[in-house]
Amino acid sequence: MTRTVLESKTKTVVIGFDEPFCVIGERINPTGRKKLAAELEAGDFSTVERDALEQVACGAMVLDVNAGVVYNSNPNPNETEPPLMRRMIELVQGLVDVPLCIDSSVPGALEAGLAICEGRPLLNSVTGEEERLEAILPLVKKYNVPVVAISNDDTGISEDPDVRFSVAKKIVERAADFGIPAHDIVVDPLVMPVGAMASAGQQVFALVRRLREELGVNTTCGASNISFGLPNRHGVNAAFLPMAIGAGMTSAIMNPVRAVEMEAIRAANLLMNNDANGGEWIRFSRVLDAVKEGKGFAEASAEVGASRAGGRSGREGRRRRG
Repeated sequence: MTRTVLESKTKTVVIGFDEPFCVIGERINPTGRKKLAAELEAGDFSTVERDALEQVACGAMVLDVNAGVVYNSNPNPNETEPPLMRRMIELVQGLVDVPLCIDSSVPGALEAGLAICEGRPLLNSVTGEEERLEAILPLVKKYNVPVVAISNDDTGISEDPDVRFSVAKKIVERAADFGIPAHDIVVDPLVMPVGAMASAGQQVFALVRRLREELGVNTTCGASNISFGLPNRHGVNAAFLPMAIGAGMTSAIMNPVRAVEMEAIRAANLLMNNDANGGEWIRFSRVLDAVKEGKGFAEASAEVGASRAGGRSGREGRRRRG
């Protein structure tokens, strides 16, 4: 079975076909969040602190950290993003003990994060673009970390799922040339909005099955992309996630501070026999009971201890360099 191993200082999370679905918290990301971007440029990290703690309390097993702020004072991200990434990672790993996903389009910011991150983070991301392959795969090899592989290349994002599969295959093959095993490639097959493309859900389910069966890789996605532009987005997301899990998807970058999506994932883990004796479903049911009594989802989750799901304590994280 394919197993992608992530580590924090003391905890291990495994993304795998026979593991609980891995929830990667998406909220530490200023993209589309003008208030957070302004705070970060001003040196205010209070929202980052709150988002880190809430996401882990609600069940995030990994936290995505993105420092993509376009500074008004300096619009060059190659200069501003690496130091901001370092500071954010130092802050987050000082608050919570979960593996991190270092997320940037700036290679210098990715390396800055890798240099300071404890354990074994997930790198986000590489694409099939030649320039990106040449910039990112050496970092993956140097630091011996897994990487998200996004299924677009120099021609852009194709609506043809066969093309997206071919791009994923190309990335896996190029990674092998660097000595990077397929189990350290987590493919994002690119979820299209179902409001714009009626077959988007069917496409991604078929792609995930094919990626698992033919390439033997783990998969991830930006889960909320499926509902972009639609009303009641969380209902669509909550339907999409168990269907994706049933098709073989093993992780998603998503907002865990939403009870309806997390309920769907907990139920899917139970139905896929990835919840031993239903222990996490029973624990999560206590969270929902507390929410019905008037508590907020994050507060109830923290009290019940839902953040225990998925992480394996007691194994010391360590830097694995090539």
